[in-house]
Amino acid sequence: MTHPAEALLDRWLADAALLAPAAGRDLWLAEGSQLLRGWSEPQRRYHTTEHLTEVLAAIDELQQAGAVGADEALVARTVGWYHDLAYDPRAAPGSNEHRSATMARDHLHRLGVDDVVVEAVEAGVLMTLDHEAAGDGGAATDAVHDADLWILSAPAPRYAAYRTQVREEYAHVPEKAFRAGRLRVMEPLAARERLYRTGPAHERWDERARANLQAELAQLRRA
Repeated sequence: MTHPAEALLDRWLADAALLAPAAGRDLWLAEGSQLLRGWSEPQRRYHTTEHLTEVLAAIDELQQAGAVGADEALVARTVGWYHDLAYDPRAAPGSNEHRSATMARDHLHRLGVDDVVVEAVEAGVLMTLDHEAAGDGGAATDAVHDADLWILSAPAPRYAAYRTQVREEYAHVPEKAFRAGRLRVMEPLAARERLYRTGPAHERWDERARANLQAELAQLRRA
């Protein structure tokens, strides 16, 4: 049985060969190892390789449903790899996303990835800062938007585990302040007319996501 980290590394190596064919396996492997180290840092509880695996699986599902083509899915997966590469729960709002975008740009340039792809990846990473519902970043960015928010539509046990993981990441925040902050994030999401940008995500994930959101918000408001 393949270890999850090995499976992720295999996925990265396959994509790296498409992104930067001239770089060669040694550079692909070095970058993949660095990515996995980043996603495995000890301060993480939700923003781990589990989240990365779920994002990649969601992009796969959207590709299979026709929401993105092969080239767009490659860009989306690359955004997935870098979008939470820098993650410090104590950082100022937006800092993690900006740092991750800068790392994506620098790392991909070092590999020799085409400038157009690098720019698309950087923009996709920055989009995850606020997940604005309307955007013009193209199919790849739309797929990342939806894949990163797939967790909202997770089965109830996974959604409960996700909530626990997020609370653990913010263990340094007092409970009252955490609840207020969580409400500030989740209420606007629940109020959106459309949670997901792509048709397949909207059709498959919206109903369950809204049920999860409403249940969490009710609990937060009672506390």
